[in-house]
Formats: sequence, C-alpha cells, structure tokens
Amino acid sequence: MIPRGDNIFQNIPLDEAEARADDAPASALHDMVVSAAMAGHRLDFAVSRELGISRAYAQSLIKKGLIASADGHRIKPSIKVENGERYAIDVPAPEKLDLEPEDVTFGVVYADEDIIVVDKPAGLVVHPSPGHWSGTLVHGLLFRFPELGNLNGVERPGIVHRLDATTSGLMVVARSGLAQEKLWSAFKARAIDKTYIALCHGTPRLREARIDMPIARDSANRKRMAVQDDGRASVTDYEVLWSAGEYSLIKCVLLTGRTHQIRVHLNAIGCPLAGDALYAPSRKNPFDSLDKPRVFLHSWKLSFAHPRNGECIAFRSFLPEELKDFLRGIRHPERR
Repeated sequence: MIPRGDNIFQNIPLDEAEARADDAPASALHDMVVSAAMAGHRLDFAVSRELGISRAYAQSLIKKGLIASADGHRIKPSIKVENGERYAIDVPAPEKLDLEPEDVTFGVVYADEDIIVVDKPAGLVVHPSPGHWSGTLVHGLLFRFPELGNLNGVERPGIVHRLDATTSGLMVVARSGLAQEKLWSAFKARAIDKTYIALCHGTPRLREARIDMPIARDSANRKRMAVQDDGRASVTDYEVLWSAGEYSLIKCVLLTGRTHQIRVHLNAIGCPLAGDALYAPSRKNPFDSLDKPRVFLHSWKLSFAHPRNGECIAFRSFLPEELKDFLRGIRHPERR
C-alpha cells in the first residue's frame, strides 16, 4: 500500500513537448486499484475496463509513459496485474477536434450509454474528407452527442464502420471506449450481421448465390474498386426477391466489408446497381433528378451482440420514400 500523501504520479515522465498552456484543459489523474475480478488479466485490459476506453488507447497511454505502478517497477501493456496492485494513470485532456458540431439531419433508431444506431440518409458523407469538410455525419453526431468528442482522442469519434455517401440506412456508432473496442473486434471477426436491399439492372443468372471475388483499388481509376486476383478476400451472399422489367430487387448479406463491395460484386456479374454512375455510367440513372445523388442500396437490417452485456440486438430500417416510389413505378408502370 502507498502511504497517504505519497505522490504515486512522480514516476510519470513529463516531456516539454507535452507541456500545456495555463488555459489548456488539464489532464486527469486517476488512481487504479486492481480488483479481484481483474487479477490475472493484462494491464492494458484492466485499464480499458477501469476507464471505459478502448484497449488500443490504453496501450497508447502505457507506451507513452502515462501509467506508472505504485512500486515503481517497469510496466508494459502485456504484464499481468494482481489483486490490490495500484497504478497511477495520467489521462490526457482530450485534444480539441478541428470539427465544429453542426445540426445535420439523420435518424436515430436507438441510443444508450454505449451505442447509437443511426439511420443515415443518402447524400450524407460519414466523416470529413477532402471536399467534405463540413456537414458530415460526424459533425451531426458531435452536435447531438457532444461527449463523443472525448472518445479515445480520435478524429472520427465513435465511427467503427461506414456507408458510402450514396447509400442509406443503418449504422452503429460507439458511444463509449468499451463499445468501440468490442465493435471493432466484432467487425474484424465478422460477427456483425449486415443485410442490404439493392436494385440492380438485369437479372442474375442464379436466383441465390455467393459471390466470392477479391477486391482491390482499380489502378485505372482511383475512385473505383475492382475485382482483382491480388485483392482482399470479399464475400457477398445474395438472393433475388423479384424481377420486373429491366430490374431485379435483391437482398445482399455482407460477409466481409470492403469499400464498394456490393457495387463491385454486382457489377462483376453484369448486374450493376440502379443509379450507380461510378460503376455503370452508360446506364440510365433513375435518381439523377434528386438533389443529392444516390444508388439503390439500403442498409436494411443490422444485428450484433451488445458490447456491454452480450445480448443479441437487431434493428431494421424501412426503405426511403424515393426508393419505394421507384419500386411502385416498376411493379405498376400503369400508375406512373
């Protein structure tokens, strides 16, 4: 035990480059006592659970020398902690994001202390990027949920996956460090079920099949992805729900999560998505009159284990009106 009044933070090195101005937010000093439940676990795991941050961020604090043991022994992320041990943690003040929160339109299907399930409209870019430095989903999330700006010091607060700007539907956003760590792991382990509704040109040769084709950046057009032998493994299951005229409505289940995966896979089998000007520029675009461009691709269902209690939760998003209107016109052309 450390006698009362001892400064257990004296072993934490301070670098002049890390010195803060007097008016800058101060770091938070935290005294962690290892519980019996955490005994035998790695230090980075114990710190992540103690502070509610991601394991990667806990490792970063340890490697930067911002965590010290009470007895002064050398530590690293992988050491096993013991019941009753004490560690001093200097949690840096969150760096101010160069993002100004904005009131952006998007739906919230569900929210609790750990996650936010968003219903993203088509035309909304997920995070800032060249040409999209304002008005993104991240700006809107910071407006509605200001605490996200403190999440693990990252510049894409809470974002664990994304949808293309031209795609609508469900996304899950992490609201705590615990959730971010668990969701990252779940996506990596392919433990998140993602089902999309798509409308393609033509009718696939098989009514139900798996497309297993590797995807990489298109060397001829850096804005596109393409099926290439040296690409990353990419797997999409699809089922044709119905066909009418020149179109087919398809249910797609992603087993991997590559950029533009459904768009690339359907284009590779000769059935590009309706409205996809990037992969099917010669096809008539039924949505070119909309204020914001979109393809007929909608993140319809999303299910996963809740990061805190492991309970399976599932969500569904109805098709936006512009997609429903277009389907009615296909099925009932006489009513146009």
